[in-house]
Amino acid sequence: MATKQNNKNVNTVDKDFKYYTKTFWRIFFYGIGAVVLFFLFASWGLLGPMPSFEDLENPDSNLATEVISSDGVVIGKYFQKNRSQLKYSDLPKNLVQALVATEDARFYEHSGIDGRGTLRAIASLGTSGGASTLTQQLAKQLFHGEGSKFLPFRIVQKVKEWIIAIRLERQYTKNEILTMYCNIYDFGNFSVGVSSAAQTYFSKEPKDLTIDESAILVGMFKNSTLYNPIRNPQGVKNRRNVVLSQMKKENMITEEQKLKFQSLPIELNFKLESHREGTATYFREYLRDYMKKWVEDNKKPDGSDYDIYRDGLKIYTTIDSRIQLHAEEAVSAHLANLQEEFFIQAKNNKNAPFVNISTAETDRILMRAMKSSNRWNVLKSLDKTEEEIIKSFDVKTKMTVFTWKGEKDTIMTPIDSIRYYKHFLQSGLMSMEPQTGNIKAWVGGINYKYFQYDHVGQGARQVGSTFKPFVYATAIEQLNMSPCDSIIDAPFTMPAGRHHATEDWSPRNSNNKYIGMVTLKKALANSINTISAKLMDKVGPEAVVKLTHKLGVKSEIPAQASIALGAVDITVEDMVAAYGTFANQGVYIKPQFLTRIEDKSGVIIYEPIPESHDVLNKDIAFAIIKLLEGVTEGGSGNRLRTDGGGYGYNRITGYPYKFTNPIAGKTGTTQNQSDGWFMGMVPNLVTGVWVGNEDRSARFKSITYGQGATAALPVWAYFMKLCYADPLLKVSKDEFERPANLSIKVDCYSAPAPKDTTAVQNNEEFQF
Repeated sequence: MATKQNNKNVNTVDKDFKYYTKTFWRIFFYGIGAVVLFFLFASWGLLGPMPSFEDLENPDSNLATEVISSDGVVIGKYFQKNRSQLKYSDLPKNLVQALVATEDARFYEHSGIDGRGTLRAIASLGTSGGASTLTQQLAKQLFHGEGSKFLPFRIVQKVKEWIIAIRLERQYTKNEILTMYCNIYDFGNFSVGVSSAAQTYFSKEPKDLTIDESAILVGMFKNSTLYNPIRNPQGVKNRRNVVLSQMKKENMITEEQKLKFQSLPIELNFKLESHREGTATYFREYLRDYMKKWVEDNKKPDGSDYDIYRDGLKIYTTIDSRIQLHAEEAVSAHLANLQEEFFIQAKNNKNAPFVNISTAETDRILMRAMKSSNRWNVLKSLDKTEEEIIKSFDVKTKMTVFTWKGEKDTIMTPIDSIRYYKHFLQSGLMSMEPQTGNIKAWVGGINYKYFQYDHVGQGARQVGSTFKPFVYATAIEQLNMSPCDSIIDAPFTMPAGRHHATEDWSPRNSNNKYIGMVTLKKALANSINTISAKLMDKVGPEAVVKLTHKLGVKSEIPAQASIALGAVDITVEDMVAAYGTFANQGVYIKPQFLTRIEDKSGVIIYEPIPESHDVLNKDIAFAIIKLLEGVTEGGSGNRLRTDGGGYGYNRITGYPYKFTNPIAGKTGTTQNQSDGWFMGMVPNLVTGVWVGNEDRSARFKSITYGQGATAALPVWAYFMKLCYADPLLKVSKDEFERPANLSIKVDCYSAPAPKDTTAVQNNEEFQF
């Protein structure tokens, strides 16, 4: 019986063992099958959408559009998220090393999933660190972000990360994966990607980052909100030192280097990139408006619209970042200086900054400014009555205002702030290559954050005597005159009825004096009004208007004789284009600000076609150049060459200039000195400068400071001194090209008059 019992027990044990073994393998294979099915379902998108092959080929990178200067500098961006794309070759080696050492030491060994790290994380239930590879982190960033905290959903997302990571590894090289990861990470402060982060936190190109700076950025990959250098410098320093330790552990830096960089403080050069700050702000806004129209006329291959805030376009412009910075410095240096004088004079003016206008006119100006303000629009949207809104402008409030010494916190009423801002002198400057039409600098105002009106492309102002060369050009062309021909400077009256004059017109010279017989060259040099009026009388205003329009001026110009003295509103842009025609031997070239536009893949999608047409023959154009050279040799622009001073010269920024090279130029001052102009040319650079207040009734009382020679010419001179100090710019000091077989007499020689040694020298200039 015992034997039978024992056999029965053995059989039972064998049966139980086989049963449990079979059950184990059944569960094991079912489990494996379930896991495989789970992965397959996830891969097929049954557990939620998965990126397609096309998505992996073209991940949604939401790239900022970059505005690039002719010398290769990114001068601005249009973005919702400030994200710029780099190539692997643009990444500094120390940043790549720091990233791999800290985030994924076996990056170059695995195929998207680090098995060793995954098993370690599972065994320790995550206490020994995460197991996400750089490729998995890229998959998470590209396709679903941080993900859910609900465990079942998180498991599904983790599986999808693994699948996407494997696909990414098959689709891209290791270097491409690293580059994509560096391009898509959000570093905070509107900076997405290493390129934007390097600019924002260190004001550097990525290739210029030092080892400790790269370690700071790599440390931010863990959590850019927590490790933000602006808000948490100590935490960032600690995290940077961890990264440096990891680099030492992986033998990427030495122990000495680690200790050296760990001892350094966190040093930033923080500069938040925004649309209202930085280089060429007015030009970038002008370009943005242009691009809004451009996208309507230029579609993607599939017919959809380009988005300048997301499509990562590269807009290559003609602006030279170096010339642009010189122009901005010149405007700031002189306007800050001249503004001091304006405030000094305004102290004695009870109606400052306005001159010679009634209280009713002042109230109209201020009311117009109130109604166009942001405060008015906000209160109007809150259904406030006009009476309530107006009353609110008299209530003192805290505000930050612009000053030339930096922003200032103060307390004042909104209406007082409006009057305060009306005091500020504004400026417009544009510089262009006459042979190509390429715009090299564009300064539309003194500070875009506070003054958005663009005085280059947007604001047309009276041009004063800078219009006179158009009259002279018409006379030389139609009457076969030359700069050496003489005409009498004497009182002149154009009778009513002639050239549409409604009454007798008797223009006077600015100094109320007449000098008799004078050459055209001397007449333009000294801006003699009677000579311009006589030339206008001979050719007629219609001919002058026609030529001016051919020169590229788009403004409506009345066919009246008074335009001879510059009673015409023209933009700085059009004036530069017109003067550029003289420097380009009579050929007008429309100003160009674009060279090409590329998509994010570098494919050219647009190239503008230059517009040009003949206006004058070479001889006439050169004759005008010689006339304009006379202005700087002995006329109202003579101060460009002298080292003497005079009353008010403490506001002539950068004086003395002592230029010795050929310069063609013309000053301009409008009635009551509301507008000061200077147009200056050398053979390969034409620059126009306007200075004045926003309102024409806000101005200097006297011509000493309000004339073009004081208000605008110093900006040009200061700008050119900066350009000449930079030999890489190759701004010409040569003579203007003289046409072969020149048929017009331009070299006016005359025997010197006997010198009266007892005479008192008269230094008075014609300044108009």
